Amino acid sequence: MTVMAAGRKSDRLITVVPYIALVCSVGLIALGDLAGVPHQAWPLIGAVLAVAAGWLFWWITLHPEWEQDRGKMAVFFGGLVVLIFVLVWCSPLFGFFAWTGYLFTAYALRGPWQIVGGVLVAIPTGLSQAGGFYVLDEPGVWPVIIVLLAINIGVSGLMIKVTARADERYARQRQVIDELAEANAKLAAALKENEGLHAQLMVQAREAGKLDERQRMAGEIHDVLAQGLTGIVTQLEAASSPGGDLHRHLEAAKKLARDSLTEARRSVHALRPHSLDAAGLPEAIGEAVTEWSRLHGVGAELVTTGPARPLLPEIETVLLRTAQEALANVGRHAGARRVTLTLSYMEDVVTLDVHDDGAGFDPSAPRTSGEKGGYGLVAMRERLRRIAGTLEVESEPGAGTALSACVPALFSGAAA
Repeated sequence: MTVMAAGRKSDRLITVVPYIALVCSVGLIALGDLAGVPHQAWPLIGAVLAVAAGWLFWWITLHPEWEQDRGKMAVFFGGLVVLIFVLVWCSPLFGFFAWTGYLFTAYALRGPWQIVGGVLVAIPTGLSQAGGFYVLDEPGVWPVIIVLLAINIGVSGLMIKVTARADERYARQRQVIDELAEANAKLAAALKENEGLHAQLMVQAREAGKLDERQRMAGEIHDVLAQGLTGIVTQLEAASSPGGDLHRHLEAAKKLARDSLTEARRSVHALRPHSLDAAGLPEAIGEAVTEWSRLHGVGAELVTTGPARPLLPEIETVLLRTAQEALANVGRHAGARRVTLTLSYMEDVVTLDVHDDGAGFDPSAPRTSGEKGGYGLVAMRERLRRIAGTLEVESEPGAGTALSACVPALFSGAAA
């Protein structure tokens, strides 16, 4: 806005100053004898003044938009130079008006034509300073005229150079303003587009949150309820078998039912398993191993390597659930005599390996959710994937099964 205002101020100046210069010249000439102008010359002077004023008014005041039309400006400047010559011929005092031609040189002309225009204006201006056209016949006046012409041409060149630099600076400023306006428009459009994208992302985030919660609940139902119910069924079957210890198996089934109910409630509220609240991860997995071994009558042990440190709660929960699901799979399908779990704390990762000497299976063969490696493996992989973990399965029929879960070693703040 400032640059544009400055440009309009310059235009107003060029439309006012020439008229003021004409009035001042006429005022000086009106002094009569001091000007040395005979009275019979006034009609001619008045006519030329009227033409000059009308010329400026028509080309500059009424049609400022013609400034960008090089052809029209050339016609205007040519007529202006002729009028300046005629006025200076009428009276050298019109030199006060003649110098305004320098302003129009930069206004109307471009490039090398500014130099030509400056020379054309310098000639009548220098003659007016020497005394007008009437002194051309006087002896010894030409050296003075040549010096004055040289001075005026130098002044003209300096004014053209200064004006050209000002015009270039003005043009650069206008370009910067235009670029800023364009950038602001693009920014406004980008912000409007971002608002739409933000709203879309919010919708997608809500949908993703719902899906993730559904997946979490599905995994919890499988890990807690399905495992608990399987254990209860196993104990009830053992209690009903001939020679079974009815009381012991019923007590074990009731305990499994209570524990499963407690864990189900904690899962619904997205709480950590109770065993992790009471002890660390190795102790919680060890407790699960001991209880599973007691219920199934299968030898099982946990080996911990590396310095055990508290992990982030989400990671510890996933590792505990993975150990429980792996043991549940062994109890349902493997028919193993021995199970070994290895919990390894390393610098960057923590791994949980589960190995049994059971029946094994073919990991590449299609399986249903009721077979070993069905939904249980899917649930384990999904849980591990959500915390950037991985699950590897190695097995073959008759050679047992080995599971290896790997998670990033993200320790809790208390351990740091």
